[in-house]
Amino acid sequence: MTSTLPPRATAQPDDDELATPFVHHFVGGVRYLPWVERWGAVANPSTGEQSAAVPFASTSDADAAVADARRAFVEWSSWSALKRARVMFRFKELIERHMDELARLISSEHGKVFLDARGEVQRGLEVVEFCCGIPHLMKGEFSDSVATGIDAYSLRQPLGVCVGITPFNFPVMVPLWMLAPAIACGNTFVLKPSEKDPSASVRLAELLVEAGAPAGVLNVLHGDKVAVDALIAHPHVDAVSFVGSTPIARYIYATAAAHGKRVQSMGGAKNHLIVLPDADLDQAADALMGAAYGSAGERCMAISVAVPVGQATADALVERLSARVRALSIGCLLYTSDAADE
Repeated sequence: MTSTLPPRATAQPDDDELATPFVHHFVGGVRYLPWVERWGAVANPSTGEQSAAVPFASTSDADAAVADARRAFVEWSSWSALKRARVMFRFKELIERHMDELARLISSEHGKVFLDARGEVQRGLEVVEFCCGIPHLMKGEFSDSVATGIDAYSLRQPLGVCVGITPFNFPVMVPLWMLAPAIACGNTFVLKPSEKDPSASVRLAELLVEAGAPAGVLNVLHGDKVAVDALIAHPHVDAVSFVGSTPIARYIYATAAAHGKRVQSMGGAKNHLIVLPDADLDQAADALMGAAYGSAGERCMAISVAVPVGQATADALVERLSARVRALSIGCLLYTSDAADE
């Protein structure tokens, strides 16, 4: 099946308001830029320089993306689990082949160093690998004679159009955690990535098409609250997955559930480390440094509160942390082949 997405005009801001290119949406198997009324900046946090602009989708843009995903669902859900698994195998191979490219996109827009970004792609890839076994994972159950003359069985079937709203801190890993299982099971997916680092999601969608998925199986729509509200209340969206702050998680869950959707909505957390007097303080300091500053300080499990027990423990821990913090090198770390080998 081919996409039925209508062509749309592209508007660039007048009077040289924008000196950088737009990141495109990805709808119907192609990069897609409708009439742009609102947009935001995409910048490299390690340099502060703007590299692109991201369009903020309108309600009509969201309608078009969902309609295209719904059209694609008819074909994709009719494929056997084995046929879909073969697409996932090719998708896995393409992610492996383009791992450095994806890592560079992450690093340039999120700010984490290249090797950390590469590790993020690997963590997302692990879920794609898991989904290559979807013919086995989708097996149902059967129980004979659960009551007189009654047998019981279960079937796992595709649901429809799923939506994922993902955070800025892991622009490849978290989307893959959501979209790979949904798509492998025969659903289609509309991804609304963070507007702060949107480019890697578009590249993932291109790789899935290259792997053999029909156009519209994975659409990527950029935007802010307007796009989110349109997606979570859309009558043809069947399920919503969200990762982000706790207040927005509550809002997403309440709104999507009120519109009859299946929802998983995961909010933020505050992680604590208790350091006892008999702790190995060098090990504790190293753990705190990795948690607080690794991945630009934006891991979900970052330890933002350390609680030493006793003044002597606190003084000794602060002394070790101070030396490590002063030794940090903060700034732009450009990718080189040497860095990849370290």
